Amino acid sequence: MRMVDIIEAKRDGHELTADQIQQFIDGYVNGDIPDYQVSALLMAIYFNGMTTAESTALTMAMLHSGDVIDLSSIDGIKVDKHSTGGVGDKTTLVLGPLVAAAGAKVAKLSGRGLGHTGGTLDKLESIPGLSIAIEPDQFVKQVNQIGIAVAGQTANLCPADKLLYALRDVTATVPSVPLIASSIMSKKLASGSDVIVLDVKVGEGAFMKTIDDARALSKVMVGIGTEVGKQVVAFITDMSQPLGYTVGNKLEVIEAIETLQGHGPEDLTHLCVEIGSQMVHAAAIAPTLEDAGTLVKKALASGAALDKQHAMFAAQGGTLPDLDAFISVNDIVEVPSPRSGYVHDIDALAIGLAAMKMGAGRATKEDAIDPDVGIKLAVKVGDRIEQGQPLATLYSNKDNLEDIKQEVLEAFHIASAAIAKPDIIFEIITKHDL
Repeated sequence: MRMVDIIEAKRDGHELTADQIQQFIDGYVNGDIPDYQVSALLMAIYFNGMTTAESTALTMAMLHSGDVIDLSSIDGIKVDKHSTGGVGDKTTLVLGPLVAAAGAKVAKLSGRGLGHTGGTLDKLESIPGLSIAIEPDQFVKQVNQIGIAVAGQTANLCPADKLLYALRDVTATVPSVPLIASSIMSKKLASGSDVIVLDVKVGEGAFMKTIDDARALSKVMVGIGTEVGKQVVAFITDMSQPLGYTVGNKLEVIEAIETLQGHGPEDLTHLCVEIGSQMVHAAAIAPTLEDAGTLVKKALASGAALDKQHAMFAAQGGTLPDLDAFISVNDIVEVPSPRSGYVHDIDALAIGLAAMKMGAGRATKEDAIDPDVGIKLAVKVGDRIEQGQPLATLYSNKDNLEDIKQEVLEAFHIASAAIAKPDIIFEIITKHDL
């Protein structure tokens, strides 16, 4: 079939066959189909959507456009977690060791940060000596030996996704649920794990702004995973304010270590325990979700998860930093509260963009990151603040911080009435909710 016929079929609202989708992906990756025709098809998908069968076929075609990682030589059920991206999201640095300490095998390929969202690899590389470039045989060996490895994606993992995402970015077709779902799930399925737990962020600091949108995306991704025989669960979680208190690579590493020491932020700790319990149960380590929760909490309280985190750092060449001397910046500047009251809102997007401008994130893929800089919040939504007390502290190597200070100040909404602390987990979507 000609590409124009495939475009016409989707334009007119028809369901594409798996063969048509495979033809389109193969032709584009091989260079036989031009950008302008793919752009037309992407726009047709944007307006007309895709069925679960179409989304699954697109995911599988993208998955098989490059390498598919074989983890069969890792003992037991392999578990993985994916976040759709947010501000202060250091979950993997806590959750991975926590789940591994409870007995599950965590084989995770992670990405870098772009824009206001942070990347796990950037955080890990801020640790002296730590490498995220692990050869496949060493990756498998490390997971078998200590239960966890976190590495960068191979160059040829889902090349179709790289091509399509670059095109979506310049054709206004990024916010399409089936295209987002296929992009995420193709990479997760290519990574080889048996269990995938999705952390779908919703709020100002996330790509999905409403719970309805997050729910729709979650159901499509869970549906794709179920169709191909994987265990997939999606958590819809809050990203209206930053997760935890810190934004910036070394700051987030410190907070992750402190969380496994037992004195981390309440929201981050609760999120990791709940997602971790789901992962441990799905890995058949515990017969019930309640039993899995008991194992996870024990791993946290006993220090076993902290030991596992240190073991992972060491296995990948990292030296555990002296936390008191880990960060080196020219200026540490407080942002005082202009009034007394209760914190009603902290704009996660504004905080993330301010941190990016300081050098903690990338505006483009080519930008260099300064791992020492960032923002540490002093309060969260629901907290009481007095006039003159710090709302946040800036760790900076830039000369002029006045604009950044103003942006951070404006991210906080303070009112006189008390307000309850928000929930971190809104919904959990499983195959039974499809």
